[in-house]
Amino acid sequence: MSVCLHLLRGCSGFHHGRSLLRPFRRSVAFRRLSSGNRISRSLQESYRLLQLPAEGHSSPAQVRDAYLRLAKLYHPDSGEATADAALFAQIEEAYRTVLTHQSKTRLQEGATQEEEEEDAARRAAPQHRHYLSYEGVGSGTPSQRERQYRQIRVDRAAEQVLSYRQREHERAAAAEGALVERDTRQRSRKIKITQAVERLVEDLIQESMARGDFRNLSGAGKPLNKFQHNPYADPMTHNLNRILIDNGYQPPWVVTQRDIREGAARLRGRLLDGRARLADPMTPAEQEQWERLCASMEEELKKLNKMVDNYNLIVPMLGMQMVHFSMARETERAQRGAERRRADLLRVREAERQRRKEEKKKADSAAKTRRKTAGLLTWMQRLLRL
Repeated sequence: MSVCLHLLRGCSGFHHGRSLLRPFRRSVAFRRLSSGNRISRSLQESYRLLQLPAEGHSSPAQVRDAYLRLAKLYHPDSGEATADAALFAQIEEAYRTVLTHQSKTRLQEGATQEEEEEDAARRAAPQHRHYLSYEGVGSGTPSQRERQYRQIRVDRAAEQVLSYRQREHERAAAAEGALVERDTRQRSRKIKITQAVERLVEDLIQESMARGDFRNLSGAGKPLNKFQHNPYADPMTHNLNRILIDNGYQPPWVVTQRDIREGAARLRGRLLDGRARLADPMTPAEQEQWERLCASMEEELKKLNKMVDNYNLIVPMLGMQMVHFSMARETERAQRGAERRRADLLRVREAERQRRKEEKKKADSAAKTRRKTAGLLTWMQRLLRL
């Protein structure tokens, strides 16, 4: 009985060992060891034609260099004495066969490595651990899940970039549409205002005609006067301009230009009068008085420059624009004007002095003549009495 038990235990151990050995034989490592690096005779012949080791350990770069070296020797168009078309065809076929074998070998090695990683992952950790990394995305080995997770992140970033660009385009289109709409509203408002003003003017003209305000005009019923011809302007425009000028109308830029000239003349006159009343050189008190006058002129100069800016915006020709007035230039102008005025005043005083001298000489001469005449008459009267 005990012998039977020992036999049963031995058989069960033997079967248990076979059951443990079966998954090991099915493992990838065992398959790699059992497969070895055996290659077929045709593949060995291909390596021999390329003059490479027949073990199949050459890299793709070495295979390519060998093929190029042999092609230079045996290609029909190489011009070498060893050129052989048939041998070159065999070399080319061998080159393609070796490349195909190497590509298949790399694919098998890659698949084997992935299977090894998968087996290692299965032995190292339970299956539910792959949900604990990479945000629970992907399946397979850690390297496969990492690649899947990177691809998902790239896709997600591309989608975010596309959505951001779309939002920016929509925002730009909305802003442009708002600007166009605002410009349209402003243009329509200006058109409405212009039309309203034109209707108002037309209504006022019709009312004036109905009241008879235009019946007593001096030129009513008479032809227009022939104005001087201007070859550079339209005749109708020229006649209308002449009518407006004759009736006292002036364009806004002309009125502004006149105001600027009048304001500049007033400012320069005040500066010139103030400087002319002071001595040259000025005393400290006169210098302080002159500085106060210049400070009071600063505000008027700013207003004058503002009028210059408005004039430059409405003047019809670029060459008619003006530059700003400067207090330094105006004070220098006043200084030169005061010097000229003093020189003119000295010349006037000298001329007046000369005139008075001449008048005094004439008066003295006339008085002397009268005295002589009176003395002669007195002498004659005395002589007659005797």
